[in-house]
Amino acid sequence: MMPDLGKYAEAVLSSYAVSIALIAGLIVVSVLRANRVSKQLQEIENKVKSNG
Repeated sequence: MMPDLGKYAEAVLSSYAVSIALIAGLIVVSVLRANRVSKQLQEIENKVKSNG
């Protein structure tokens, strides 16, 4: 159920849409960065193990 937003419906709903899109974008960027950093860390750990 959605409350009646009257004449502000377009502004409120578009604000929700932009907010959801930004949050989703931040999640995607964070996951991609975490994967990249994890891969780099694994490479560093492998170099240390092979040199030690």
